[in-house]
Amino acid sequence: MSSGVVPRDDIVLKQETKHEHNQQPHAKTQPKSNLHRGIFSFQQLNALAIAIVLSASGMVAIEAFAFVIFSFFYMYFLSKVAFPTLPPTRNNNNVDDDEKNKLLGFYSFAGVVFGLFLPVAYIFEGIVEGDKEGIKAATPHVFLLASQLFLEGVAYSDRFSVPMRVLVAVVYNSTRIFSLMEWVRSEISKVEQEFHGSGRRLVMGRILAVANLVYWSFNLFGFLLPYYLPKAFKGYYSDQKSVKDD
Repeated sequence: MSSGVVPRDDIVLKQETKHEHNQQPHAKTQPKSNLHRGIFSFQQLNALAIAIVLSASGMVAIEAFAFVIFSFFYMYFLSKVAFPTLPPTRNNNNVDDDEKNKLLGFYSFAGVVFGLFLPVAYIFEGIVEGDKEGIKAATPHVFLLASQLFLEGVAYSDRFSVPMRVLVAVVYNSTRIFSLMEWVRSEISKVEQEFHGSGRRLVMGRILAVANLVYWSFNLFGFLLPYYLPKAFKGYYSDQKSVKDD
């Protein structure tokens, strides 16, 4: 995502490649730069704001905060040692047509809505109703997803290769599975007599937690690992071979 969720390279790569083919005479003198589209996008800034607010509120565990800081620097390390950026090539590594790209865009948008916006609303409602357990259970997932969206924006700049962008999504998605499992366990184990909140919130909290667990589990095990990760590595090493041959 990426939309955080699903890396956005699949959505825009084909259009960029078509544009490059149409302007091949100028490709060598006009190198593309998409840095501004990642780091300074509205979505990434919103995600950063959410992560900062949650951190400042004291609701984020020190382990989650340390993980985000470590992953940020480790991403830079891998980008220099294992997956450096490559010069532009004429290879088209996108196998999706326009209709699939539109479907992927909708899928990514749904992930942001169900994974970030609705849980944020759930947390704010919990503050009003005094549901401390619900807030505590939902916060780790929201913080990690917000951090993932921002970091994907950084990785989407032209300083990083495609494998790095996909690895950010895979690593964060894998980590959030555990926080989602804890959120589901917390919601299901609530006893209504001890629950501080409305019955509607109890039901919606369980639905939201289970829906996120299902969505992100499919995103990891049904899309990122079996499809997008191999595709990214195949395209990267194919481009690397083309560069060496040239």
